[in-house]
Amino acid sequence: MALDCLQNANIHTALVDKIRLQLTEMKEMQWHIQFCWVKAHVGVQGNETADTLAKEAATSTDTPECYNKVPKSLVKSELELLSVEKWQMEWDRSTKGQITKQYFPNIVDRLKIKLNLTHNFTLMVTGHGKINSYLHRFKISETPLCPCGKQDQTTDHLLFECDLLQKERNNLSTTIRKTDVWLTSKSDLIKKHLRAFLQFTNAIVIDKLTIKPNGD
Repeated sequence: MALDCLQNANIHTALVDKIRLQLTEMKEMQWHIQFCWVKAHVGVQGNETADTLAKEAATSTDTPECYNKVPKSLVKSELELLSVEKWQMEWDRSTKGQITKQYFPNIVDRLKIKLNLTHNFTLMVTGHGKINSYLHRFKISETPLCPCGKQDQTTDHLLFECDLLQKERNNLSTTIRKTDVWLTSKSDLIKKHLRAFLQFTNAIVIDKLTIKPNGD
């Protein structure tokens, strides 16, 4: 529907330009041209003919589609918009990536952000990596517990509770409190406080937080 409207608008513009060009040529040939308003449906032959042709075009199912008046850039941008809308629908329906969705609920917003991905950042926004809750699922770690001894070592635990990251968390929360409230939402960490969040994730030394297999 959106593409049809844009197509019609561009064809309309092309038609206006064509009329203007024709008028210029006629004036150069010494034609005297005058425009006047004509009330619709009053028996004026030209007006009635135009009205009939317009109705036929609007209701016809045999009129071939014509895209030669539509710029390629317009078609490309419209297709990109439709693709992102479909992507968002699939993202909303998916049961996977629940941690990532908390950070990136909106596809359009994610595409606007240029990220220099690191191992730590990827771990924090996916939950996949060298943390005990993840390693324990694959029997690589004997326990899902964090070395701080409080609870399972999840990304939420590292971000909001782990005593071993108290210094890094204080730096993050202090920066955020200058313009916002703590605890902020995960999506706001990306949208409003990305630099501070990246500093937090990059400061984490994952090897020091992981309980190695067999307690080594």
